[in-house]
Amino acid sequence: MTIENKQIVGRALATLVDSGDVDSLAALLSEDFVHHRSDSTTATKAQWLARVRAALSQTAGMRVDVVHLLADEDRVVVHSRRWLPDTGPELVVVDVLRVADGLITEVWEVIEPAADAAANTLWWATARQPQPVGDAAATDGT
Repeated sequence: MTIENKQIVGRALATLVDSGDVDSLAALLSEDFVHHRSDSTTATKAQWLARVRAALSQTAGMRVDVVHLLADEDRVVVHSRRWLPDTGPELVVVDVLRVADGLITEVWEVIEPAADAAANTLWWATARQPQPVGDAAATDGT
């Protein structure tokens, strides 16, 4: 099942990126498909496909490099780097997809411009590091 789910997701991504064929993509989505964005908004199948169609003119020629394609039971994770055409920004995208009965039923998507990554993880770099315990903690000779 895991291999089949990866193939379904790979076919959906290739259909969209290679040909922009939204109707063929729609055939790979369940009728109760839900798309989740990181801002907590959701879209139905019809709403999301309308957004995809509207975005095609801006994304035609987009380069997509799949970094990871991982599957576990009904979930498939796609980690990709994408470059919009012309001078568009490089994007890092993580999609978590749920597959049921041979169709994609849900997608959770996180998109971040690669140029913003350092600023968006500043909190991590400045987080206080835990202090060592035991002998390693005694640095003043005590």
